[in-house]
Amino acid sequence: RPAAPSGPRRPAARGRAIVQAVSEGLERDAELATMVATCLQVVGFVTSFVGWIGIIVTTSTNDWVVTCGYTIPTCRKLDELGSKGLWADCVMATGLYHCKPLVDILILPGYVQACRALMIAASVLGLPAILLLLTVLPCIRMGHEPGVAKYRRAQLAGVMLILLALCAIVATIWFPVCAHRETTIVSFGYSLYAGWIGAVLCLVGGCVIVCCAGDAQSFGENRFYYSSGSSSPTHAKSAHV
Repeated sequence: RPAAPSGPRRPAARGRAIVQAVSEGLERDAELATMVATCLQVVGFVTSFVGWIGIIVTTSTNDWVVTCGYTIPTCRKLDELGSKGLWADCVMATGLYHCKPLVDILILPGYVQACRALMIAASVLGLPAILLLLTVLPCIRMGHEPGVAKYRRAQLAGVMLILLALCAIVATIWFPVCAHRETTIVSFGYSLYAGWIGAVLCLVGGCVIVCCAGDAQSFGENRFYYSSGSSSPTHAKSAHV
């Protein structure tokens, strides 16, 4: 009996090859998107955590602005400068560093009290935001939790980070502007620089989490595995989301 013609099979085989190639391309794109989203989640967490530490340092220290009670040449000649912060006014002279706590709330300027409230709010908001981000990292698993729940927690944490960054930015700009009206400011202190850097880092981290860290599917169980050598060569790597 003569062999059946093999011509009709070739279009079908070619079609299967095209479908398989398209499927592999889509799979690779999905894996790449998942890896990028995972990296952005980690970057957002690290950036936000470092920024939050900077805001805590700013809130707890008093070297916001370096002030001068006289003219600047006189202060430099006498080597006597002061530093002003949220909680104390300090005097720095040769071999002397003395601080006067600002404990009388009734006589404090309004801008000092407002900046205190803003910085305390920023520091307090940072703790739940960082904890929420910690629970949505790819390396943290909380049972069989759907990706939608992680995504919502990440969005909430990102919004909180943006809010605390705005609070810190307002406080660290408002304070030196108002302090300059009361006394002569020689320079900004390290506390103010730490606050600016921390606020920017928290703002960047929050924006990354909210806008760039992927959708609800990216917050699912992102796991990559390599199949054994006996498996199909076209499915050597698979992603489960």
